[in-house]
Amino acid sequence: MAISAEEEETLEAIKRWWNDSGKQIAMGIAVVAIVYFGWQFWNRSQTNVSAEASALYDQLTGIAVISPDATLAEADRARANELVQQIRSEHPGSVYALYAALFGAKLSADVNNLDAAKEHLEWLLANTRSGFFNSTDPTLIALASLRLGRVLLAQGQGAQALTVIGGAEPGALAAEFEELRGDIYLSQGQRDEALTAYQAALDTGNPSPVLQLKLNELQSSR
Repeated sequence: MAISAEEEETLEAIKRWWNDSGKQIAMGIAVVAIVYFGWQFWNRSQTNVSAEASALYDQLTGIAVISPDATLAEADRARANELVQQIRSEHPGSVYALYAALFGAKLSADVNNLDAAKEHLEWLLANTRSGFFNSTDPTLIALASLRLGRVLLAQGQGAQALTVIGGAEPGALAAEFEELRGDIYLSQGQRDEALTAYQAALDTGNPSPVLQLKLNELQSSR
């Protein structure tokens, strides 16, 4: 069947369009396909990694979470510390590594190894993330900052402790932050500042059981 001159011109235009643009479009489709399937592969691998980290973390909590009046056996403590280090080293970008570091700090503080506790907490704070999809829980950051401040105070590094808690967002832990601030000021002989901080902690409406005792003792000694 013969085609008209007008139809032939249309076909030629399509051929020219393909030569000018079609190859680029095909290349773009190929790139999109590569990115898509690459994302699928990465997502599957991340799921596997997360499952491995979760399994290790479950082992850790199964060992380290005990009743308040119980004492962790030395063999269990050693295994828990091994799991903390394994999670941190093998899955450093996971949220499990952050919580494992928090466990590690507690395990170390329980045996007065303040240097190790400090290292765990500093590592945690250095490895938090911000972003719309992958941001670290602010409460975890606040809790780690609070505990690091307490460790630094116990080490006699009050000024550094103030810097740490001063740079954190307390959130629901405002009372604990103010009480710690008062403890730090008191350790430095700044009694008026300590009194102000203790009162601020009391004013949050969620004070610790011993806060009123600290406040009363400080007021009575003025």
